[in-house]
Amino acid sequence: MTGTGPVGVGVIGAGMISDTYLDNLRSFPDVRVLAIGDLDTARAAAQAARHQVPLAGGPEDVLSHPDVEIVVNLTIPAAHAAVSAAAIAAGKHVWSEKPIGIDRASARDLLTAADAAGLRVGVAPDTILGPGLQTARRAVLRGDIGVPLSAHTTMQYIGPDTFHPDPEFLFARGAGPLFDMGPYYVSALVSILGPIDRVMALGSQARATREIQVGDRAGTAFPVEVPTHVQTLARFEGGAAADSVFSFDAVLARSGVIEINGTEGALVVPDPNTFGGEVRVGRVLGGAEPSWETVEPVGIEAGRGLGVLDMARAIRADTAHIATGRLGYHVLDTLVAIDESIDAGVPIVVDSSVEPLPLVPADRDPRQVTL
Repeated sequence: MTGTGPVGVGVIGAGMISDTYLDNLRSFPDVRVLAIGDLDTARAAAQAARHQVPLAGGPEDVLSHPDVEIVVNLTIPAAHAAVSAAAIAAGKHVWSEKPIGIDRASARDLLTAADAAGLRVGVAPDTILGPGLQTARRAVLRGDIGVPLSAHTTMQYIGPDTFHPDPEFLFARGAGPLFDMGPYYVSALVSILGPIDRVMALGSQARATREIQVGDRAGTAFPVEVPTHVQTLARFEGGAAADSVFSFDAVLARSGVIEINGTEGALVVPDPNTFGGEVRVGRVLGGAEPSWETVEPVGIEAGRGLGVLDMARAIRADTAHIATGRLGYHVLDTLVAIDESIDAGVPIVVDSSVEPLPLVPADRDPRQVTL
């Protein structure tokens, strides 16, 4: 056992996504949110007041807080690895928003430093812990569709510059539709089908500049540094294949699509950017039209922060948490390989792998006191 009672949490990064994290973390009795820090200390103070967090300041105030055991890293992607490394150096476990980093070297260094210090790294998306994807995993493990053969995913819309007041970072290196939204879909596929062996991809960019469309800076132009439309093929170590679309260039919005085909049927998986959703299995019997049934959901729905809670409980019990840095690294390795394939025009082998993920116990209640 390591310590007793609720686990102290500090948040670095007070941007848009911090609202949902703070709402959920404060509803989990097994964690206590003690501090929030941001380079913009006024923004940190505003979030602290809004969510009744006791301390606000800069990132250093979170890192130096004696009762913070887990740092929740909600900074922009380009800063993820550096901020997480600073947390490890300060003797804290770290949960990072996706991706774990924007290059393999800094992500590997982070995991090496954490291992040496005996500390944990967890990486979003923790949607893989929600009832939607957990129910889908159980359906595949039960053999509801036989042996999985192929998968298809789609995430396309016109782009985050239409709703985000500061969208530049979403079009910078380490973001774009591939690195921003790809982790949801790749993590879901890896959790269900296992690690990815190799990838092939094409990418394009509709415009070299975009314009902010909402907020005080509406009308401001900014450069686009990455492909904004990506199409991929992936092969999994187990033999299945998947094709995917990730796009900020599609007027016809279509997202949350994950379909898995097997020898005995097809599985419709919920949006991997959510924690719940309906899981459906379709089968063809005797040449008739497909017969569809809804799979009974398993688990209790929560929201972002579920992975932090899983890590906190695992720290106290001295057991493994589920959304590990190793999983986050394999997903990053896959995304970088896709990027490399776009540039080189050839298939790229994904060198990393990851062990099968444990299932979340069906009766695990995020809002139950267990510590």
